[in-house]
Amino acid sequence: MILHIIALAAIIATAVLAIEFKDLLISTAMLAAMSLVLSLEFYLLQAPDVAITEAAVGACLSTAIFIIAIKKTARYENEAC
Repeated sequence: MILHIIALAAIIATAVLAIEFKDLLISTAMLAAMSLVLSLEFYLLQAPDVAITEAAVGACLSTAIFIIAIKKTARYENEAC
């Protein structure tokens, strides 16, 4: 039970950090970390197939796509809105 609470707190913390950082590469790393912790939570909920899929697609593939997109654009978020 306590491990679920720690994992959920880590998911929320990494999501908030991903939103707050202005450096898009660091935000992408925080999203990858959130996805890894989310896959841990799926494993704790006894859904290992979903955990493996989340780790592969959420943490690896999505992160790679985001990094490729960031390389083709500006790395930092525009603050003038």
